[in-house]
Amino acid sequence: MTILEQKKAAAEEALKYVKDGMLLGLGTGSTADLFTEALGKKVAEGLNVKCVPTSEATRQLAERLDIELIQLNDEPVLDLTIDGADELDAQLRLIKGGGGALLREKIVATSSKMMIVIADESKKVDVLGKFPLPIEVVQYGARATAFMIGTVGEWAGCTGKIELRKDDNENPFITDNGNYIIDCHFGEIKEPEKLLSGLSSIAGVVEHGLFVSICKVAILGTPFGPITLEPKE
Repeated sequence: MTILEQKKAAAEEALKYVKDGMLLGLGTGSTADLFTEALGKKVAEGLNVKCVPTSEATRQLAERLDIELIQLNDEPVLDLTIDGADELDAQLRLIKGGGGALLREKIVATSSKMMIVIADESKKVDVLGKFPLPIEVVQYGARATAFMIGTVGEWAGCTGKIELRKDDNENPFITDNGNYIIDCHFGEIKEPEKLLSGLSSIAGVVEHGLFVSICKVAILGTPFGPITLEPKE
């Protein structure tokens, strides 16, 4: 199976968790899009669900597929969120935000009774951090915030290049919420809980891409078919 086929298999497996009448969170990114597309086919066949998208891109895709969308303010508790991840470890701690939607993704995931991650097996790592950690920050004082992120990173045992994300035109990348993204090339993040507690204390940080104790199940596509993982203690 190709990587794409593995992702599709994981997305199809995740559909087994979806029941008629559910309120769903729809993730952002290439793998999450595959789930949304698969869900759209089920909706066309008669499945009744209402969904909250985690980005404008996901909203547009869902609308094209005639998936009914709702506002989280109207339905503040969701049954299930299906999303991708940039990395996950054995405890199902995640790094997310490669697509720049981490704030909405975390709001939707933590408003759900259950979060399931779908990915190909290459996203499974022994230690988080090979993928740069995205941090959403307000535009005001972003350089000062980046300095504080570096200071907190050192305190948590993480060092490496910290840079402002740019778009295809080499301008600062702007999130759906009007914020910047700082990408932190920390390498190994051996104490994710310590790092996230420090990052959360920085005034200019809106949210970070460490998702800890949020994901309950991960479905990984492999060359031999999808496998389902639960957090290891």
